[in-house]
Amino acid sequence: MKYWFFLPTIAVLSLFLTAALRKYALARSLVDVPNARSSHSIPTPRGGGVAVVVAFLVALPFLNWFDLVPTPTLLGVGGAGVLVAVVGFMDDHGHIAARWRLLGHFSAALWALYWLGGLPEVQVFGFGVDLGWIGHLIAAFYLVWMLNLYNFMDGIDGVASIEALCSCFGACLLYFVCGYVDLLWLPMLLFMAVAGFLYWNFPPARIFMGDAGSGFLGITLGCISLQAAWVDAQLLWGWLILLGVFIVDATFTLIRRLARGDKVYEAHRSHAYQFASRHYRKHLPVTLAVAAINLLWLLPVALAVVIFKLDGFTATMVAYVPLIVLAIRFRAGQLEESAS
Repeated sequence: MKYWFFLPTIAVLSLFLTAALRKYALARSLVDVPNARSSHSIPTPRGGGVAVVVAFLVALPFLNWFDLVPTPTLLGVGGAGVLVAVVGFMDDHGHIAARWRLLGHFSAALWALYWLGGLPEVQVFGFGVDLGWIGHLIAAFYLVWMLNLYNFMDGIDGVASIEALCSCFGACLLYFVCGYVDLLWLPMLLFMAVAGFLYWNFPPARIFMGDAGSGFLGITLGCISLQAAWVDAQLLWGWLILLGVFIVDATFTLIRRLARGDKVYEAHRSHAYQFASRHYRKHLPVTLAVAAINLLWLLPVALAVVIFKLDGFTATMVAYVPLIVLAIRFRAGQLEESAS
């Protein structure tokens, strides 16, 4: 850990890059103007998540140089992140048809899986299950879903940043408890890159993340979770538990909208966190609630999985039960008119 001093500089870099991007967005009138599908009420600059992308990707080769991150991980995580960020940046500054976005997303996922080795053996009820090529296909959909759900869930001030910070902190704690200190660097690096951005994105946000940043966070977190799974199968379940707030809200909402026959690629405001923010008339209580759920509920369950060797599948389902209750309580996936 002699290179620990390297990490705070990433947070500082992200902080100042976000400030520069905010100034640029204001000068070029690159702002999100509120409309009927918005969760904000005042015009706000967008695209600040590029600072997270740049800070993370600038630092990644140095970690490789210091022998802290292996080359396949550098190529897999970095390459997939670049591709997703570029697609998101282009969509932020224009519009890309959904089919082309998905092509870019699956290309990034397949690139990452090639270098990371795909999906390793999964532990279920104490038995190791090798899914073979089907597992690799599932892993590809998992990465694409992760980056898209992160985009869907980045709808109120600070929530995507808080989720990433809590998940990375929780993962670092899991790694430390298990003795896998070599795995700490990627989540610590991402934590620092997001922390600098959060200063500007914390409610009330002075700049939004944008698709480039949210998609990058989603696929990067997904890749890091698969990297950990190759070291210890229990860690994959730990990651799925830590990311539970976003996974449950986005998936529950998607299933409900699909069942109703909605065009799921169209913008909407029917996630549970969006209904909650309108209920409380502020973003801050919801963002803080996400942090509390992560740290006070999901993190202890994830720790129990790795410390006491609980069955990961069962623990994940248990961890998700209160989240599903909250999704139902806050009408996730309902039409806004019928939920009012």
